[in-house]
Amino acid sequence: MAKRADKVVITCAVTGAIHTPTMSEHLPLTPAQIAEQAIDAANAGAAILHLHARNPADGRPSADPDVFAQFLAPIKAATEAVINITSGGSTKMTLEERLAPPLHFKPEMASLNMGSMNFSIHPVAQKIKNWKYDWEQAYVEGTEDIIFRNTFRDIRHILKNLGEGCGTRFEFECYDVGHLYNLAHFVDAGLVKPPFFIQTIFGILGGIGPDPQCVTFMRDTANRLFGDSYRWSVLAAGRHQMPLLTHAAVMGANVRVGLEDSVYLGRGQLAPSNAAQVQKIRRILEELGLEVATPAEAREMLALKGGDNVAF
Repeated sequence: MAKRADKVVITCAVTGAIHTPTMSEHLPLTPAQIAEQAIDAANAGAAILHLHARNPADGRPSADPDVFAQFLAPIKAATEAVINITSGGSTKMTLEERLAPPLHFKPEMASLNMGSMNFSIHPVAQKIKNWKYDWEQAYVEGTEDIIFRNTFRDIRHILKNLGEGCGTRFEFECYDVGHLYNLAHFVDAGLVKPPFFIQTIFGILGGIGPDPQCVTFMRDTANRLFGDSYRWSVLAAGRHQMPLLTHAAVMGANVRVGLEDSVYLGRGQLAPSNAAQVQKIRRILEELGLEVATPAEAREMLALKGGDNVAF
């Protein structure tokens, strides 16, 4: 069974590549906005900050290391948080583009998607009449006909070059039960060593649904495959975020919030910031009698190399 943490690690995914500027005026787009919101989220209790970059001119996803550099240094200087750089980028980036930032900066952690999948938000486009930027509508609608590529060879390449090559450990993102078996394949091959951090993801169109029964199924499957070799975390997309995280926390999960996963704080209420979501889930956790882990405690749980051993 997954190790139940004495304390709960809160991850905050600050901006991502899913939502577009039209969907929320509070979505951080520029390096300064990303840095400010990340620092505030860390101060609110997030031990891990999961970071993407955006073109500061129009908010489209960016894999430019120069853009990452503008917010990584300020965040590191202002917080003790673990910085987790995406290796997923966006569904429209090549593998080389996606890996450029983490290979350059050699972070303590990076995300790693554990399988190719349909990953779509195209139904959202039907609800929006006026777009802030020209690129947004085609980007959102285009997800209906795109495959988010993460082949076994891609995953092996990332594990060897970013993991073994840079000492980076991973947030293994599992969007469906098959992704857990993909991870087990790499564990059996000796390319993934415990303790590993499994982020089970619910509610993305193309992945497993946001139902409590699915959370239980994914947890039971991971326990069967990995025993006590892993730390378990849960994120849920959109309106399912807080209810499903509360359910999962009772079951012993760590949790992830952030405007990458949901732009809302409550029903019909846009989240004014990432910190507001961190504050809300922290309040829920503490009311459940759970304690929130510090960055130092998260580093110990996940056997990370430490903030002094990165390239930024």
